[in-house]
Amino acid sequence: MRVPGGQSAGERTWAPPWPLDVRRTLFPHRRGKGDPAFRVDADGSVWRASFTPDGPGTVRIAHGSGVVRTSAWGPGGAWLLDRVPAMLGADDAPEGLVTSDPIVADAVRRLPGLRIGRTDRVFEALVPAVLEQKVLGLEAFRAWRYLLRRFGAPAPGAPGMRVPPPPDVWARIPSWEWHRSGAEAVRARTIVRAARVASRLEEDCADERLRSLPGIGVWTSAEIRQRAAGDPDALSLGDYNLPSLVGWTLLGRKIDDTEMLTLLAPYTGHRHRVTRLLTTTGPTPPRHGPRLPLRDYRSF
Repeated sequence: MRVPGGQSAGERTWAPPWPLDVRRTLFPHRRGKGDPAFRVDADGSVWRASFTPDGPGTVRIAHGSGVVRTSAWGPGGAWLLDRVPAMLGADDAPEGLVTSDPIVADAVRRLPGLRIGRTDRVFEALVPAVLEQKVLGLEAFRAWRYLLRRFGAPAPGAPGMRVPPPPDVWARIPSWEWHRSGAEAVRARTIVRAARVASRLEEDCADERLRSLPGIGVWTSAEIRQRAAGDPDALSLGDYNLPSLVGWTLLGRKIDDTEMLTLLAPYTGHRHRVTRLLTTTGPTPPRHGPRLPLRDYRSF
């Protein structure tokens, strides 16, 4: 495929020996509508831009007739091509989830192609997770778009897309640019501190190491490990909506984190997988009261 704006790093095909839903598997890496590093074409092809150990790269992933066809561009393109199977869950083991609950079993049946993949890019998962701490998703997505468009490089082979900046660039973003993005100072400080030890995080993203960093708690650690390490058990405790969604689907009522932990205890090893299945297939609990307002720190 010839695409203007970047040097081709090659093309590869891969036939996964199991059902695969590319869009649902890769969906957690999309940070809202208009994410400059993630795009879905009308034909269902998924594009991702990433700053790899070899430099910036872009990969396009298309799936049809049981075959995954990938193309890549940029210095990091070959690195991305090599990791497409892992990104699409080649190392995942969903068959390990055993359940007698008819609701969970039905979700498994309805989503045979949903897998938990990994990107092996820890810091790249950390930044948006920190931006999403304790704020509305729309606020975090706005900040992510601004910062990538301001400090990210053009994505090779994908006009209009941007590559997330490397850690040294994040560490040098001035305070006024964080403010213009709408990100609070506390989240900016967390990202800057993490950027200074990013190489250590890439070597080991265990929960204990991530949570040793100031500003990284149980929710943020889980969100990072889900995406970077493909951890099917990394449960996002402290999430504003997740307990309600899980409780409403399994019990017909809203619950809190403590009850969710008890409810998901039989699925230890696959608790994140179960929440992905349930939040994708289950009903949405009714809303009561006004929606939270969208804040704009740029005017403060």
